[in-house]
Amino acid sequence: MKYLLKLINIFSLVAILLIASSCKIGRFVYYNFANITDHKIFPARTASNDSVKFTFNDPIKPKIPRLVTFGDKEYNFEEYLVKNKTVAFLIIKNDTLLCEKYYRGYNEASVVNSFSMAKSVTSILIGCAIEDGFIQSVEEPVIKYIPELKGNGIEKLSIKNLLQMTSGFEYNESYINPFGDAATFYYGRNLPKALFNLELKNAPGTLFSYSSGDSQMLGLVLDRALKGKKITEYLQEKLWKPLGMEYDATWSLDRKKDGLEKTFCCLNARARDFAKIGRLYLNKGNWNGKQIVKKEWVEVSTTADTLEGGAHDYKYQWWLEKDGNYMAQGILGQYIYVVPKKNMIIVRLGENYGNANWESIMYSLSNLY
Repeated sequence: MKYLLKLINIFSLVAILLIASSCKIGRFVYYNFANITDHKIFPARTASNDSVKFTFNDPIKPKIPRLVTFGDKEYNFEEYLVKNKTVAFLIIKNDTLLCEKYYRGYNEASVVNSFSMAKSVTSILIGCAIEDGFIQSVEEPVIKYIPELKGNGIEKLSIKNLLQMTSGFEYNESYINPFGDAATFYYGRNLPKALFNLELKNAPGTLFSYSSGDSQMLGLVLDRALKGKKITEYLQEKLWKPLGMEYDATWSLDRKKDGLEKTFCCLNARARDFAKIGRLYLNKGNWNGKQIVKKEWVEVSTTADTLEGGAHDYKYQWWLEKDGNYMAQGILGQYIYVVPKKNMIIVRLGENYGNANWESIMYSLSNLY
């Protein structure tokens, strides 16, 4: 009898695991929560790098602070990074790597999920698509590209509203609710269907509400506008090869066959290559003499605009900080932090935020150099 019960328990566990691999809620239960190693669990497309690599200069003498003061307390800098779950930390000024540290078994070749930093990259590609003529302007109605959308007022929804997070769509951003929108978008296998099911809660262009749904809607707009070219292929063409990335990248998909890139998250790359995204914007879209992204797009993307419901600290999928600084940010504490006045980029990647206010820390560090 005990053997039979044990056998039943084993079969039950196998059944649960099978369900976990085949449905959204099951995968949520099985994987429990988003992880920086999730590039291993999703299908993906590859953006290949070029044979010519760009590398930051190595310093004659690394300038890694030993002791730092955050708030009213002094900390050993490296111990602080380790304690707060950091896996990579880079400080780059004038193209020189002042600090490059890796922890918890990670190194310069380790792949990390960008999470919502991918939103900022998606914005860059939207700017490129406008420059290339795939999209006419940010004022175009979204239904031109996604006619499946329905609802009162949907015809007023513009690409700009999506960029500004003022779409008006109701979206549950919680990652701990298996029935919420975030779980559906992250673990689900049909992102277009999930987008079609979103409903307007507010009129477009009236209220800022941070929503990964808006970023994924931008992805579908871009996918449709590219007319057969995949988003990852466009990423490779516009950014990954021209910027001399040191490694290939992958972009996770909702499903293996004819999948759509998860443009609200899940660009999988290395710390140095994420830093090059910051360098591109630090130089107003110019890369060693070649204009990769239109200068005006970079400037508009990093300048506050509170009209039409826009937020004072968010613009075109970038977070705006004090003193003209701005950043791409992902859940679990992934950052590309750009400091134009100091010609500086700070990249922090981690297993989670730890117990740290990273925006404040990076601002403080920027004033040390």
